[in-house]
Amino acid sequence: MQPILVISTIIGLIVILLLAGGKVKLFGLVGQVLTKCVIGALLLFFINTFGAQFDIHVPINVLTTAVSGVLGLSGIGALLVISQFIL
Repeated sequence: MQPILVISTIIGLIVILLLAGGKVKLFGLVGQVLTKCVIGALLLFFINTFGAQFDIHVPINVLTTAVSGVLGLSGIGALLVISQFIL
């Protein structure tokens, strides 16, 4: 076998593996963010359900879901403060 053919095949396989690995990591990251956003929306739902007794309501939309999902409990706390004192 010619050396140029072997080297070009190896380089081609490395490029394919690098591109496929990047897409897999990207899909994994998107999946993690979506999972966190769903958990954030569920937490906001429970806060609205149990907070109705104390007149606490945080609207559930894309922005509040993303904030509560990405930032976690501190994001939910910030949303509660914003909804009670600023709005």
